[in-house]
Amino acid sequence: MGVQGLTTFVEGNRHFLQDVRFRDSRLVIDGCSLYFRLYFNHGLDQQHGGDYDDFARLLIRFLSALAACNIQPYVVLDGGIDPSDKKFHTLRQRLQSKIREGDRISHGSNGSVLPILTRSVFIQILIQRGVPLVQCPAEADREIAILAHQWNCPVLTNDSDFYIFDLPGGYLPLSSFQWTNLNGKASDRYISALRYTTNSLCHWFGGMNRELLPLCAVLTGNDYGTPKDAETLLSRLDVSTLGRGGSKGKGRAPTSRIEGLLVWLSSFSSSVEALEEVSRLMGEEGGTGKRGQKGGLSSKLWAGMQEYSITPQSSLARWFSAGKRAPRLQASGLAQLPEWLLQAAAQGLLPPFVVDALVMRRALLIPQVENSKLPSSHCSARTIRQAVYGILQQRGQDNVPRGWGGSVQQLRGPGGAAQATRGGRGQGGKGRGGGNRGGSRAQGIVSPTQQGVNVGVSNEQATGGAIMHAQGSAAQICVEEYDRLELNLKKNEVEAHPPRTPVCLDTLNQASVAVRLGVLLEVLGVKESALSTVPLHLRLAVTVTGFWLREATPTPSQHQLQALVLGMVYGELSWNNQPGATHHHYAVPQLNWAAERNVRAVLDQQRVRRGERRGLDIGGAHSFSQWQACLWSVLGLDELLLLPLPEPRLSWFFSGTLVHGLLRYLKEGRAAESLLAGGSLSGQLYFSLLDAVRNCGSKAHPFSSSAGRGKTGRGRGRKRRRGGGRGAQGTEEIDNRFALLMNEEESDDDC
Repeated sequence: MGVQGLTTFVEGNRHFLQDVRFRDSRLVIDGCSLYFRLYFNHGLDQQHGGDYDDFARLLIRFLSALAACNIQPYVVLDGGIDPSDKKFHTLRQRLQSKIREGDRISHGSNGSVLPILTRSVFIQILIQRGVPLVQCPAEADREIAILAHQWNCPVLTNDSDFYIFDLPGGYLPLSSFQWTNLNGKASDRYISALRYTTNSLCHWFGGMNRELLPLCAVLTGNDYGTPKDAETLLSRLDVSTLGRGGSKGKGRAPTSRIEGLLVWLSSFSSSVEALEEVSRLMGEEGGTGKRGQKGGLSSKLWAGMQEYSITPQSSLARWFSAGKRAPRLQASGLAQLPEWLLQAAAQGLLPPFVVDALVMRRALLIPQVENSKLPSSHCSARTIRQAVYGILQQRGQDNVPRGWGGSVQQLRGPGGAAQATRGGRGQGGKGRGGGNRGGSRAQGIVSPTQQGVNVGVSNEQATGGAIMHAQGSAAQICVEEYDRLELNLKKNEVEAHPPRTPVCLDTLNQASVAVRLGVLLEVLGVKESALSTVPLHLRLAVTVTGFWLREATPTPSQHQLQALVLGMVYGELSWNNQPGATHHHYAVPQLNWAAERNVRAVLDQQRVRRGERRGLDIGGAHSFSQWQACLWSVLGLDELLLLPLPEPRLSWFFSGTLVHGLLRYLKEGRAAESLLAGGSLSGQLYFSLLDAVRNCGSKAHPFSSSAGRGKTGRGRGRKRRRGGGRGAQGTEEIDNRFALLMNEEESDDDC
């Protein structure tokens, strides 16, 4: 959330903020604010798909700075869409804005589009560093405030709503949190910061009652919008010229609407009195008081003020203490879900799009920097998401698919045909287990009609949900996906398709790893035998890239594939070059790490450097965006399946400036092998991965969605995969290459 104009007003009045030397304290952190701030305010790449390695290093520096000052962070993340839908209009507006900004960035102009895997990298680093975190079922602001209030510690965020919450420990704006420049002696380090409390603001306005601040926020407007008649009230007040009240600025005209509104509110002793005046000004009949006339403005204002109410006990405090029971927040719609699913979602191990599909039967797809004249990059991974939606509908033991937990509501569709929507809600979750993530894809589940009917997004259309179409004895559930169509946000109705392997959501945690892995590979279109010689920690890399090679449109080029694989080799070398990293035991004859570090340096030199005047390779950008979209969807499926494949080290898995630089190098006619000279491990790893990807990406694969289906597979005829190259060699040679890279103990690798 955010209150319009409040940050500008507070920052323009320095006396509301107190200088502090922050150390030796708990700190509740708004996770979403933090990763946005870190990425956008340190000049990290957006145009080429993101540099996750740079972001990870920056985040680790931030966490190290906190540790040096004996600050214990507790990170709280937003989850899915608020089930009340109060914020959905704002979310759609933001998505539309990001689509336009992504297009501007692709043409070299300014904009802000967060790379799609940033949140996943953020969570992965926090888990690796042992930082306590929780993902709320929906909007996290109020839960953050309640936790900080109970612990009497400050909140670190950039959300102006925290100028309204009454927090005894205060609010530390990220914009003034000087973590990059620690002060004090080694044993007495501190971070210079500014702290805000509601006392300072209310004192300036003559001891104004703090309970009036939420009324100011609702009247001014926040992410939940402004009540319809608020503008009428403000025009009657003419707050821009108000000068009465007890503020220290008495006698001068307010410099902004928000200041004038605060001056007006300061003349009331309580919110009840202020709302009574609202009722009088608006001519509302009936009872006065805090609720006023039912349906009137004062009643709507009172309801909006409750978003800022603080209860005595925080469910997140219990989560961060001994119990570790998943928070069950009221109105989250998750109460009917199995505990293992709630647990995983709370741990941040179930992404918001899965939570939204489960709770709201809706998914918001993250815009990327790509070719806006082509279909959205997310189209290439639609079948993966269809499999996710299909698994989510498998509830209980009924033969008829049960949607997302709840009663069936009968509706009437076109022509009077019976339809039904599932009214229940739920969230997801799972245990961390062996530290896995992966992706998947079912076969043959995209038809021309399943590719979605693009319609304009209106409020009426946005209220739809999963629809069970009565078609004989089979009921088909659909999820609303909001995605890019050219430069507009469009709603697509996407059918859910359960995998052929039978699974039940309620008991999925009881299924064996073999069963869950089988579902994952079925959806990806890969046989387990094709991965038997691939190092465990690279199997997701191989399968996702093979899926992308098979499903992306236009078909990825040979150079694009080579650039991606070279980027993976760079990631492996970089990981092994980290201080204290767990080295994999590669059985490569005469392994020379000094030579491998030289190969890494040669690869790194190919990066696109900041300030280069060359334009973006929009074809490469679109293709790599499709690859990231596939990985993003695959991570959600793998997490839903309780991580049957090890998760990739995302911070080393893809670097946009590196991969684009490597693509440019290869398109100039130079051979990939020339970058690997002297590196026995890197050379063999490159060729082995390349062969394995081609094997997994074959359209003739028996699990492939394209196999034996002709044009019905994606509704468009595409050229057969070109460039068999090394893939024409026998699988025995491929197996031998991987055998050189693997150690017998690697099956126990925790990655």
